[in-house]
Formats: sequence, C-alpha cells, structure tokens
Amino acid sequence: MDHLQAGGVKWMMYWIIFALFTTAETFTDIFLCWFPFYYELKIAFVAWLLSPYTKGSSLLYRKFVHPTLSSKEKEIDDCLVQAKDRSYDALVHFGKRGLNVAATAAVMAASKGQGALSERLRSFSMQDLTTIRGDGAPAPSSTPTPGSGRATGKHGQPKMSRSASESASSSGTA
Repeated sequence: MDHLQAGGVKWMMYWIIFALFTTAETFTDIFLCWFPFYYELKIAFVAWLLSPYTKGSSLLYRKFVHPTLSSKEKEIDDCLVQAKDRSYDALVHFGKRGLNVAATAAVMAASKGQGALSERLRSFSMQDLTTIRGDGAPAPSSTPTPGSGRATGKHGQPKMSRSASESASSSGTA
C-alpha cells in the first residue's frame, strides 16, 4: 500500500509542477520563442520532470512548492472557508429566487387557465353524473356537455331535431 501512496504522491508532485510549467509557458512563449532550441529545451525539461532517475518534479516540488504552500496554509484555509460560505449563501439566494419564479409562474398559469380548467372539470362532472344515473331516476334535462356540440336527451342519447326525425320516417316509408 505504501508503494501505491508513494506513486500517487510522485504523480501529484509531477502534475502540480507541470501545471505551473504550463502556466509559465503561456507567457514565456511570447518572449522566448525566438530563442534557439527553445522548443527542444521545453521537451528536455518535461522529460527531466518525468524521469524517475532525475526526479525533477519531486525536486522542484520539495524545494519550492511545498515550502510556499506550507507557509501560506492558514491563508489558503481561510480562503476556502470564505469560498464555502459564499457559495452556500449564493445557493440559498438563487434557490429562493428560483422558487419565487416557479411560484409566480404557477399562480399565473392557474389564474389564466382557471376558466378553462373549471369548464373542463364541469364537463367531466356532468358526464360522470349521467353515467351514474342508471337506476331509473331522471337525468338532468337537455344540458349540452361542453365540447360535444350536440344536445342530448333524457338518457344521454343524442336528440334528433323534428325535421331530421320526419325525414328519417318519410325515407323509411317511401
């Protein structure tokens, strides 16, 4: 297990040094790209960092990065605590705003759709009442169900107009 931890620490040191190198490289490329063998030197530096024989990344980390991080540990911890507090406050603030927007949208949708909703519920309740009344009791008189467009008779049967029934009987006798 110690071997795995040692390997992990080695790679952690390498990636921290490589990240610092990449950051510095962004600026040095602008000014030093004209320097002879600049790119070859960069490749050699990365090979030196990676080499298990030179242990370049470990050397640079232990000599420069670790002492700097150790001396600034309290400041880094304070910054992390402040960032945590600010992120929690931001989360609460935006969460409240999001809930307010959602509640406002729900109220607006309910108020705009209240008429249509009540008509829809009324049509369902009238249909439910007509299907329940199968016990011989008189059903509500000819109240059209919204959305059907047709008038119904006593037992939910479509009413025929007088001219339609006369034409049906006259066509049957002729």
